[in-house]
Amino acid sequence: MDKNFVIGLVLIMLMLIGYQVLVPKPVEPTPVAEVKKAAAKPASVTSDTTQNSSQSVDSTVVPQKDLVIETKDARVVFTNKGGVMKEVMLKNYKTYDQKPLYLIAEKHNNFQIDLPTQTGDVRLTNQTFSTDAQDRTLAEKDSAVITYKTTLKNNQTVEQTYVVRGSGYVIDYGIKASGALPANKSVEFHWDNDLLQLENDMKKNREVVTVNYYTDELKSLPTSPTSNEEEKTADPVKWFTIKHKYFLAGLIAEKQPLTNVTMRANVNAEDTVIVKNMNIFAGIPTAAVQKGEANFQFYLGPNEYHIVDKVKAENFDQNVYLGYAFLKPINKFFLVPLFNLIEGFVSNYGLLIILLVLFVKTLLTPLTYKSYISMAKMRILGPELEQIREQNKDDIAKQQQEQMKLYQQVGVSPLSGCVPVLATMPILFSLFFLFPNLIELRQQSFLWASDLSTYDSFFKLPFNVPFGIGNHISLFTILMTASSIGYAYYNNQNTPTQPGPVNMKALGYVMPLMFMFILNSFPAGLTFYYFVSNIVTIAQQLLIKRFVNEDKIKNILEENRKKNATGEKKQNKFQKYLEKSLQAAEEAKKKQAELEKKTKKK
Repeated sequence: MDKNFVIGLVLIMLMLIGYQVLVPKPVEPTPVAEVKKAAAKPASVTSDTTQNSSQSVDSTVVPQKDLVIETKDARVVFTNKGGVMKEVMLKNYKTYDQKPLYLIAEKHNNFQIDLPTQTGDVRLTNQTFSTDAQDRTLAEKDSAVITYKTTLKNNQTVEQTYVVRGSGYVIDYGIKASGALPANKSVEFHWDNDLLQLENDMKKNREVVTVNYYTDELKSLPTSPTSNEEEKTADPVKWFTIKHKYFLAGLIAEKQPLTNVTMRANVNAEDTVIVKNMNIFAGIPTAAVQKGEANFQFYLGPNEYHIVDKVKAENFDQNVYLGYAFLKPINKFFLVPLFNLIEGFVSNYGLLIILLVLFVKTLLTPLTYKSYISMAKMRILGPELEQIREQNKDDIAKQQQEQMKLYQQVGVSPLSGCVPVLATMPILFSLFFLFPNLIELRQQSFLWASDLSTYDSFFKLPFNVPFGIGNHISLFTILMTASSIGYAYYNNQNTPTQPGPVNMKALGYVMPLMFMFILNSFPAGLTFYYFVSNIVTIAQQLLIKRFVNEDKIKNILEENRKKNATGEKKQNKFQKYLEKSLQAAEEAKKKQAELEKKTKKK
């Protein structure tokens, strides 16, 4: 072998060795199953990645990191992915099955913020933010400031700031962006929240959960247990709340009301985990974001009146429904403060309800006494009223005239017994609206009821009964119905039968049965209140009876009869009204008689 051949052979060997060392091994083809799996990924994942890489300065992948702030009342988890809240757990409350109660849950909540820039919209919740804040457990009077920052294309920076206090349920939030932003666009805020089942009855939950929002008045998204709802408003929204039965997750605008707000409630009747899915779309003015004036507050806590009443937002206390406008003052200024006052001394809520009944009934004793006296007068006049009916069986008009004469003679108003009863009705109706909204009764047990804020399911039925009964029987509702029928029976024994198309005595038995159907699925605390109220009312009447001398009342009526006959007694307004009515009836009767005579002559 010559010299050149040897050199060439060595070079070829060196090239082969170098190729094996320096050139990487070929990548093995991806299995078909994995290709299909990758193709099945949502399109949004690809678009979000593209958006992040095009708008972010640093394309380095930063791992997702959580930040945990513990307070007296809540455990709040933030994430650097989007700089948003990831979880909010309320420490002082549990779900109906005693699990931790989350108003914001990791897999059931999504915040989305789209920031318009000169180079296109940026989805901030897909950006990675940085913060110097560390995990903390706050003392009750302490607070923590968490600031998340990120840098976008063209050196634009975005800063989100949260202030968490050591107690309470309000978290301050602010967003600020540097650089020029399009003036004709808004920062788009989207909150997608799955309402997890917090209370025991899924159907009842779906009937009440909604979105409350405040413009210049409180408005609510229509509620339906089966159909989806949507509502848009062009009016600026000062605050909105995603309302569970007893809890709120909401956003309050301090200076810059939200614009172009759209609310949606989506329901899947077959879902056994999610009550409803709530979607809120809202606009934040870009000028406010640029100036650092886009400041808000999250309220994430119980819908308890004395707590929401202290939130610094216009009429935020209206999240607790206290009934119709004419009933609301009774609840707001009387029953709620009274309930909270007794609550400070009594820890057992069954006993609290009993004390509430006793206080209200004692306050209404003068009206109860007046009602009993009126019933006693009607009872004394019973024989005379029956005689009038017997004498005028076929002439109802004559019956009424004679009865009015009798009332005028003895100075009795048949309506005087109704007025005291009607005066107590507003309190009964106010309680009807108040008790279903009292979170204080939630998971409070008494006797056989494990939770006074919902019905006591004493008997379970293997089928559903219509008309509101459902698949259970509430023992408190049965006791309420029995006591109402007992009270009606007691009244009927002491009240003469009144003429008219409606048998009022029979109606006294029918009404409790109707309410049994209506109230069977209402809170046990409400039906227990009505039951105790009926028992106390009967006891009051029996006690008053012992101190009322009916012979003395009879003598007073006879004395009135004599004085009215001689003109000694001055007539009251009702007696004057009766006298005018009688005169008008007599004149009408005479004219009718004259008309009949003329007709016969013709």
